[in-house]
Amino acid sequence: MKALIQRVSAASVRVDNQIVGQIEQGILAYIGLGPEDTLKSAQKMIDKILSYRIFDNDAGKLDKNVQQVAGGLLLVSQFTLMAKTDKGRRPDFGGAMPPAQASELFKQMIDYAKQQHDKVATGEFGANMLVQADNDGPLNFILEIS
Repeated sequence: MKALIQRVSAASVRVDNQIVGQIEQGILAYIGLGPEDTLKSAQKMIDKILSYRIFDNDAGKLDKNVQQVAGGLLLVSQFTLMAKTDKGRRPDFGGAMPPAQASELFKQMIDYAKQQHDKVATGEFGANMLVQADNDGPLNFILEIS
């Protein structure tokens, strides 16, 4: 499992010109699921994202997590994170979890995130999404759970 997380001052997801998820200050997290991923690894990833210290403390150091700043979490399923790109000029998506299985695990991941944090929004699994983000910093991190 991989996540690309971005510290944002605001972010939203549109599907068919309708906002389906949005947050103010917080984390935009793109989630890539692999065939070996489980609910346990999904929960571990959510815990890591929520506790990852990428917000400034009073001294300007990255020392606070999204919960400590009462920020939002916007989860977006992103199978392209699992692409193999080491050979050729076309991504190989064979490393991604099959869509039906990924959809179910992503739903479970969202449910768990909502149990852990009160400001959770999402994109729409499998939809063509327009994601807008005001990347704050910019700060971007790739997190991996095996």
